[in-house]
Amino acid sequence: MGTRSRRVVAVSVAGLLALAAVAPTFAQDADYLQRIKDAGVIRMSTDPAYPPQSELVNGEIVGFDIDVGREIATRLGVDLALETPDWALITAGSWGDRWDFSVGSMTITSAREEVLDFTQPYYYTPAQMAAHADAGITTLDDLAGKTICMGEATTYLEWMNGTLDFGTESPETTPPEGAVAVTRPTDRDCAQEWGLGRMDFEGWLSSSTTVDAAIADGLPIVKVGDPVFYEPLAAAFDKGVEDNDSLVAAVDGIIGDMHADGTLSELSMKWFGEDLTQKVDQAGATAEAESMAPAASTEPEG
Repeated sequence: MGTRSRRVVAVSVAGLLALAAVAPTFAQDADYLQRIKDAGVIRMSTDPAYPPQSELVNGEIVGFDIDVGREIATRLGVDLALETPDWALITAGSWGDRWDFSVGSMTITSAREEVLDFTQPYYYTPAQMAAHADAGITTLDDLAGKTICMGEATTYLEWMNGTLDFGTESPETTPPEGAVAVTRPTDRDCAQEWGLGRMDFEGWLSSSTTVDAAIADGLPIVKVGDPVFYEPLAAAFDKGVEDNDSLVAAVDGIIGDMHADGTLSELSMKWFGEDLTQKVDQAGATAEAESMAPAASTEPEG
């Protein structure tokens, strides 16, 4: 009985070693990109209330970011699945494997680079100030001392607070003197409140594309002044994932190819009516703001 037991144990150990030698090793050795390919799907976070980049229409999320994400998935050889967490959770990092990457018009900032990995920008948008059409506000100076709405955890809020940091690409423009920021979960919520007749704030800061979409939807909004800065927008990944280097590199390469073959320009024209895929120097925003300085200097301080 004892001899038989020893033989069984010996055979079992040998069998385990043999199985280990021939079993597939991807579960143990594959990096993040390979695991995604093995699963056949990549999970992308997006905002269902940020048209025309992404919005829910007849039960389906559509928009520029969605088309970009779908093309990336196609070129990776996998399907695309969408997740819709709060924006603040996306920018905070530490995603806990709830989604794989973000194509959500996220601006590259120094603070975000501490918790996220980024590709090269896939497009650039002007940050545009706006006001309620009945407020009588026509210049940035008119917003001095007023309340301005924007999405929480956004670069617009950082610009208002004086903490926006693009590194060497940081804008030199400053908010209207004495203006106060209030936030909503997403930028578009500010415009929606005006559409519902609420007047809790006088100004709104968002991307020019979002402002244009709100105006096209018939909301009572007018643009105010020239863009205050330009945003480099990129795909983002959780820096806490230790083996995502190949995934970041693969998506970055795909975005480079999409720039080169004109795909991004075509998608930009489709959704925005203009090509926003070319880099814009922040000096453009600075020059535009400075061009208004003489008019601003004639106004009394207060």
